Amino acid sequence: MTERKLHVAVIFGGRSGEHEVSLMSARSVLSVLDPEKYDITEIGITKAGHWLTGNNVLEAFETGREEELLPAMIYPDTAKKGVYYIEGVSGVRKWSDIDVIFPVLHGTFGEDGTIQGLFELADVAYVGAGVVGSAVGMDKGVFKEVMRANDIPVVESVLVLRSEIERDIEAVIEKAEQVSAYPLFAKPANLGSSVGVTKCHNRSDMHEGLMEAASFDRRVLIERGVWNTREIEVSVLGNNEPVASVCGEILPSREFYTYESKYLDGTSVSQIPAQLPAETAEQIREYAVRAYKLIDSAGMARVDFFVEKDTNRIYLHELNTIPGFTKISMYPKLWQASGLSYHQLVDRLIELALERKAERDQTSHMYRS
Repeated sequence: MTERKLHVAVIFGGRSGEHEVSLMSARSVLSVLDPEKYDITEIGITKAGHWLTGNNVLEAFETGREEELLPAMIYPDTAKKGVYYIEGVSGVRKWSDIDVIFPVLHGTFGEDGTIQGLFELADVAYVGAGVVGSAVGMDKGVFKEVMRANDIPVVESVLVLRSEIERDIEAVIEKAEQVSAYPLFAKPANLGSSVGVTKCHNRSDMHEGLMEAASFDRRVLIERGVWNTREIEVSVLGNNEPVASVCGEILPSREFYTYESKYLDGTSVSQIPAQLPAETAEQIREYAVRAYKLIDSAGMARVDFFVEKDTNRIYLHELNTIPGFTKISMYPKLWQASGLSYHQLVDRLIELALERKAERDQTSHMYRS
């Protein structure tokens, strides 16, 4: 008797500045999901926030044919597990079952705990961190405070609000200049893929950078620019007992690792494993796993570091709970270098999602006197 195939729903797109990156990641994930093991449902979320399903959803998104698809939804109701669609005046119908959701959503409304809350309400297994881990990992300001509280070194920074920028941008610039001499970075607190990030060399740059970052988030992080450093990344995999991959180094083609150099022109290169002293590499991996546990991450994360070239001093930069899964992304490349192929990695993430769900099912939600 053959074992029943798992119903896997892959969700991509989203209301985020990283919408296009999500489509690229989804293409790679879908290409390795074994149809002999999984029944696959694709759900695309438009930039306006419309949920759509049907046949060949990703292809429709990539070619601008979303009008051919069906409005979709996942009920926050444990009695109605599955993907549903709306068909004209006849009402809501079930499109497919769901055993596991694989969110390939980067940035806001996908990596920040919001959609994870929906999955929790629906009582369905899903790949990646839960509500708390996603929210803290996404918010660069909160994340840095958690690291500082636990003696993990991070670069000096200050957090400001969009309302402060709108009210008195000169005062905000003065606050920024108290962090460090230029260069400084201005970035949205809740976004990734270097979207909205500006390297500021002077007051004029800072003025433009603050406005750019504030267009993407109501909270803006201003951070000291680190000099003469290497960009090191580590992939983490697991739930309660996570493990870290080998270290990799990004060699950016531009002044810093921009969106364009990551995803558009393909000119930045990586070195895996990174050529680091053994004790430095081990300390980076230890920090990565500790940070992962501190924010209660699960499934996967890519943890990014700066390492000073002259001193090998380490700064933990950020933790990405839904890292890029494109063919050039570091997360799968680091695991491949550590002995885990792309196919094996995707299968393992689905296993971890089911394990996490089984653990959640042990929790009682009713008080019995």
